[in-house]
Amino acid sequence: FAAAVSRFESAAAVWARAGRSFGAAELNALLRVFCARGRVAEARALFHRYCDAYPPDTRTFNTLLLGFKEAGHAQALDLFYHDAVLRGFVPDAVSYCVRMDAYCKKGRFLDALQLLDEMRKRENCKPTLQVFTTLIYGAGIVRDAARARLLFDEMEQCGVTPDRGAHNALMGAYVRARDLQSGMALMSEMEQKGFGLDDVTYNTMLCGFQRAGDLEGIWKIYSKMIGSGFMPRTRTTMLLMKVFCENGRPDLGLELWDYLIGKGCVPHRHALDVLVTGLCCRDVVGEAYRCFRELVEMGMAPTERAFRVLEGFLKKKREFGKIDEIRQMMKATQLEEHQAEEEAA
Repeated sequence: FAAAVSRFESAAAVWARAGRSFGAAELNALLRVFCARGRVAEARALFHRYCDAYPPDTRTFNTLLLGFKEAGHAQALDLFYHDAVLRGFVPDAVSYCVRMDAYCKKGRFLDALQLLDEMRKRENCKPTLQVFTTLIYGAGIVRDAARARLLFDEMEQCGVTPDRGAHNALMGAYVRARDLQSGMALMSEMEQKGFGLDDVTYNTMLCGFQRAGDLEGIWKIYSKMIGSGFMPRTRTTMLLMKVFCENGRPDLGLELWDYLIGKGCVPHRHALDVLVTGLCCRDVVGEAYRCFRELVEMGMAPTERAFRVLEGFLKKKREFGKIDEIRQMMKATQLEEHQAEEEAA
């Protein structure tokens, strides 16, 4: 903290000698650094130290509000906000959105709704797409899917066009309320409107069906995803791989693996853990060996767990040649990792 203060003041002095002066932009940059590292109390101290010398602007206050929100300090955020208003701060849509998000994440959805009413009464501060999306997300947290839909419809009535993020927030509300039928209907609505389904869309619905124990629903989403040529992110890949292998369908896990490899994607090595275990338990050791080898050939190091599981099943099949091969693969990848660490150091 002391070093940051010293350097900031030294830089200000250098600029002053050059005939230039620090202002709100430089103060904001300093505050952002501390807020980004979660050191919000120190950022607030810096604000009070320099706010007279460098008059703050709206971005200054919003930077600190965002810092308190990201740190999870809703009460401190409220105290700072009211102090800022007394100093003459006029909140904008970003200020309201940050406070709403802080309240929603603490389960204070009704408090967030009161801020929406406050915005409606103000001039030149209309609710934005981000504001509505935040509130829809908040309604989902308290499992009020009906209110989430009302907010979604109100957005369109206010002339704000919902984007894919707003649709995903509404879908999340449906899933939290266990209304998977409405979630599927919304997915179809998104496709009709021309919104491409993204990983959040697929993952949200897959999580919903997983919690409900609805394997048929998972197969349906999976088929839609693969049929459209979509490339899932790691979290969605892991979810699917676990569902397939834990429910006695490692063949589908293998299908997903081959799909990803065919797209030029390197699956996460923890996906290999799950798949190798699933395949070996179903006595499909040869395919488990193939997947292990493919991961190594693509430059990834398998985990010790995948190696031990595969090694154990290869021993049972007396595939000693393949055991020697995977041992050599592991030694080679470990050596490469060690060399990379040394180069980085």
